[in-house]
Amino acid sequence: MADTREIIRRADALVRWCGCRDPRRVARELGIEILPRDFASQKGAYKVIMRVPFIFIKSDLDPVMENIVLAHELGHHVLHRHEAESAGGFREFNIFDMRNSRMEYEANVFASQLTLPDEEILEYISQGMDIHEVAAAMSSDVNLVALKADTLISRGLALRRQEHSNKFLSPDKN
Repeated sequence: MADTREIIRRADALVRWCGCRDPRRVARELGIEILPRDFASQKGAYKVIMRVPFIFIKSDLDPVMENIVLAHELGHHVLHRHEAESAGGFREFNIFDMRNSRMEYEANVFASQLTLPDEEILEYISQGMDIHEVAAAMSSDVNLVALKADTLISRGLALRRQEHSNKFLSPDKN
């Protein structure tokens, strides 16, 4: 199990190495194949097939959700590749549900760190924006912004904890 500091360190190192926060470009730099799929409800999946990493992504996601799902699946690649290889990939029923899955929570923390720069979040907060306004300004989801706020609090920043859904990316939510 990776602790929050380790997840943040690894996401920040990847941003420095790639020189960007764009999940699609990061995946390309890491040699990960991205393949669209007509999933009924699942938004994405990470699998390693014959030592080649793949991200399968629902083909009809809006650009904001696609970005979040790609970042989440990159979290699985960086944090859980060995588990994915040994399990043959992650099963559909546990994708994105943080309530009972350490790996889903960790992938979401990774996604928040990869896509939401600390400085930008803090700038919006200093301007008096609420969590919904920050999410809109950063083309993100309010739950991912709330999770990011939790990580900032865990690092000693004096912010107010934000409510968020543990199932914000679950297959049954469009």
